[in-house]
Amino acid sequence: MHTINHSKTSIGGISTARVADLRETEAAIFRKARPKSAAKVGNGLPGFLGGVPMHWMNDWPTPFPILVDSAKGATIIDIDGNRLDDFCLGDTGSMFGHSPPPVARAIRRQAGRGLTYMLPSEDALAIGLLLQQRFGLPYWQIATTATDANRFALRVARAITGREKILVFNGCYHGSVDETMVRLVGGRPANRPGLAGEFRDLTQATKIVEFNDLPALEAALRDKDIACVITEPVLTNSCMVLPDPGFHDALRSLTRAAGTLLLIDETHTISTGPGGYTKKYGLEPDLFVLGKPIAGGVPASVWGMSEDTAARYATYNSSKEPGYSGMGTTLSANPLQFAAMRATLEEVMTDENYARMDHLARRLDAGLTAAIDRYRLPWHVARVGARVEFICAPGPLRNGGEAEAAHAPELEAAIHVALVNRGVLIAPFHNMMLISPATSAAQVNRLINAFGAVAARLAA
Repeated sequence: MHTINHSKTSIGGISTARVADLRETEAAIFRKARPKSAAKVGNGLPGFLGGVPMHWMNDWPTPFPILVDSAKGATIIDIDGNRLDDFCLGDTGSMFGHSPPPVARAIRRQAGRGLTYMLPSEDALAIGLLLQQRFGLPYWQIATTATDANRFALRVARAITGREKILVFNGCYHGSVDETMVRLVGGRPANRPGLAGEFRDLTQATKIVEFNDLPALEAALRDKDIACVITEPVLTNSCMVLPDPGFHDALRSLTRAAGTLLLIDETHTISTGPGGYTKKYGLEPDLFVLGKPIAGGVPASVWGMSEDTAARYATYNSSKEPGYSGMGTTLSANPLQFAAMRATLEEVMTDENYARMDHLARRLDAGLTAAIDRYRLPWHVARVGARVEFICAPGPLRNGGEAEAAHAPELEAAIHVALVNRGVLIAPFHNMMLISPATSAAQVNRLINAFGAVAARLAA
């Protein structure tokens, strides 16, 4: 691992003056290409707090949000007629492309049969078996978001262990689950900055260590007061961090020895393959969560548990006081979710589609790496299956602390807008790019060429 040292006059090896010039120039180009959007949303969308339907829409680095007219496959068209090769894909929500035909057909079929009625449909009969076959765990529940699924799974872990604490890795991402919103500052746990209305010290119930730090993990588990370790197989939501060889085997061994459950959150790493990182690398979680793309873009998530975990939970339920469990929402497990999820599992998340996605992701990885090497930029590329990320710092990164230090928001924002102006959209919060079954080789080539053009300008 190289030392990351951003001086005051440069970011990611690029002078701050050049970064500022690129962002200013590209912002002007963006505005000129979108007169209709500027007129409609340039001053915010009427009636919405902050001018956007969801606050994080203001986190896009473009001068104003792109107002979408339509999206199909791996292409977005805005109301000004600009076509964008979409590698963001709803930040994984549309990982398999926009409106995959099997999912669109399933939605149309179900729309005339009712959208929600708090009862299963025939599609649910198929889904339970599909989830068992695909991910290897025997018992499943449906939720609406991965945040909900993670919350519910953590409740189960606390219930059956009788322990209050959980453990997370620094830099983790598990949606907006409150108790995962902690970080390490100077080696000490702290609430993440910016939490709105948080009145608790979350570090009282959450332990936090660095990813890949097995001695710290072993020490944290020693007191046997942790109900559950919740982790992504790969840290994904800032700058990507891959596990060291043997890390996951040791994680599983240490948690079992401490009587601590292991929850694997595959919401982003489902890019690895049809059964996620868990199946490809033989992980053995007690609890498993997958959200975002599981229903092809319809809001849905799933969470599963092992035979032993389910048996322990059944024992707990048989002896607890009656009353609301605090788990579940009225619109979860509705027939529209069932229809879309079944179509996604049976016809979209196929071995053939994943093979194509992986092939093009390797091509993208190689193309971006070649451009970085050509212009001697101190950057690197990380990949997990169909998920690719360029990182504006040397690598590889080993933990969340290094990932945070490698994050270069001003430089990344300038690159993002420059890519949009060259017909390419990537994720707004970091430099993530996804390959879908609908993504073409021509689109990958355009992204590589656009990236190379921006890199050349920055390195000139």
